[in-house]
Amino acid sequence: MNAQALQQLLPLIIIFVLFYFFLIMPQQKKQKERKNMLANLKKGDKVITIGGIYGTILDIKDEELVLDLGNGIKIKVARSAIGGLRE
Repeated sequence: MNAQALQQLLPLIIIFVLFYFFLIMPQQKKQKERKNMLANLKKGDKVITIGGIYGTILDIKDEELVLDLGNGIKIKVARSAIGGLRE
């Protein structure tokens, strides 16, 4: 490989490296954190669903959760529907 070919490929290599560090790596980290959060859910946790519903976990069965929304209202949601924990 001569110097001219290397000069032509260098910008593409730099763009790929920057793309990886600024886009791919942060997204993988975010996915890993979400997976850990979903795996560590337990009864009593206060959560918000991806649809914006606030509730407290009453029961967990594999991929299904029962949420208490207050005033005796209970709903079943998929574990993957949980958007995050709330305080």
